[in-house]
Amino acid sequence: MAAGVPPGLPSVAGPRRRPPGQRRGLAVAAVAVTALVLAPLVFLILRAIQVGWSDLSSLLFRHLTAVLLWNTVRLTVVVSALCAVIGVGAAWCIERTDLPARRVLGVLVVLPVAIPDFVVSFGWVSVAPAIHGFWGAVLVMTLAVYPLVYLPVAAALRNSDPAQEEVARSLGAGRWESFWRVTLRQVRPALLGGCLLVALAILAEYGAFEILRYQTFTTEIFTEFQEGFSAPAASALSLVLVLLGLAVLISDGFARDRGRLARVDRHAARTPRPRHLGGAVVPVSVGLWVLVGLALGVPVGTLLYWMARGSSTTLPATATLLGATLHTAGYSAAAAMVSTAMALPVALLGSRRPGRATAALERANFLIQALPGLVVALALVFFSVRYAGFLYQSPVLLVFCYSVLFFPLALVCVRASVAQVPRGLEDVARSLGQGRLAVWWRVSLPLVAPGLAAGACLVFLSAVTELTATLVLIPTDTATLATQFWAFTSNLSYGAAAPYAAVMVAIAVGPSYVLGRWFDRRPASMGARP
Repeated sequence: MAAGVPPGLPSVAGPRRRPPGQRRGLAVAAVAVTALVLAPLVFLILRAIQVGWSDLSSLLFRHLTAVLLWNTVRLTVVVSALCAVIGVGAAWCIERTDLPARRVLGVLVVLPVAIPDFVVSFGWVSVAPAIHGFWGAVLVMTLAVYPLVYLPVAAALRNSDPAQEEVARSLGAGRWESFWRVTLRQVRPALLGGCLLVALAILAEYGAFEILRYQTFTTEIFTEFQEGFSAPAASALSLVLVLLGLAVLISDGFARDRGRLARVDRHAARTPRPRHLGGAVVPVSVGLWVLVGLALGVPVGTLLYWMARGSSTTLPATATLLGATLHTAGYSAAAAMVSTAMALPVALLGSRRPGRATAALERANFLIQALPGLVVALALVFFSVRYAGFLYQSPVLLVFCYSVLFFPLALVCVRASVAQVPRGLEDVARSLGQGRLAVWWRVSLPLVAPGLAAGACLVFLSAVTELTATLVLIPTDTATLATQFWAFTSNLSYGAAAPYAAVMVAIAVGPSYVLGRWFDRRPASMGARP
């Protein structure tokens, strides 16, 4: 008993160590989840072994692979750079200046995250068919995914300590020098995290590029699997895509570790005073409203136009609008719950037992985001047909595919919230005689609940708009909003497709709002290493 503690009362002299069995159980659960998430990579390796090195090398080292590599890499670099510029610029203007109507703009610039990328492409191409190829893909993808950078950077700026900038100004640094050397370094973790999500999203995108007629690894993989019936060629291209995703993750880790970063203080004693724009207020306002018009106005306006024009298709619908909505919401909600639950043991292990091994385990889960949904779906088909035939084309397999495909998105949010839970509160609760389950239910869960909700919303948002995996795994005589939209657009029935896209956008608005609120509350965590 600790000195000075009256008899009969528990000692709180120090934190309790977790029993070895409990630590092992958490590690086993985290490793099992990671194994499930990385199962599609096992499928690719098995396919490569079956093909053999000679045939595999002939598929890899050909002119088509070089063209796809050039197309994918240059698009990823250009869009990531543009999103960084737009995201940081918009966040600074809205959060740090006296811009008129900046709170309204702060809502509007985030809303494009609720519009699927292929719907943005549809909006532009249906009114301007000349938009295609590389520059069309740059335009559409930049407008579609820049909120992934804006959200974490705006949250970091909103809660950072202004004292460092003021010190730099007092030492003679100009406005631009202070921004470049202090402000940008404060938000660098958030900026890199946003750019990582942008790059991985581009690597895995299919629908937008197919509409824009821009050839990338993902579009060619779909062509090889679905039209050419060449699984070896598609698997070989998928391996290259995995290597690109690995390169992006390694580059992100190197950029985070390089140099010392200024700390973002989410408990700043005061908020920064808005900067006076002066004569720049007109061009800055016009620029932001033009951004909103292009990113939000064009796709939404196009949907309204085609809905007003009406349907002229003879293609029968697999499901009614209501039926497709119910299927989409049900599958996505189930996947959100499963994926968030799967993220808990991995997040707890990374938070409770930090180290190189656990960090590598966490980051390995992000490789799945570099795979197109089609590859993940075919991997699950491969395993289900061989070992569990009853699961093929069942709702269970589709929900599990969504859960695996968007698992990294849940992990980011859950890991950030778990890391914010003070260990001392759990130790005090245990010292007062509470069991592990009681401590989790009464102490830990209320603290991590916002992160769980944000992770579930992010997975739900992504699953609602998922296309390629759904086309493979959707149960017979069933349709989701995305598959029915794709069926009509493939038939050039834009009027019939528009209502399905509009409902997708409407469903996504709620989770997008919750996600934006979570970024407001967790600025520092979003800069954390995944």
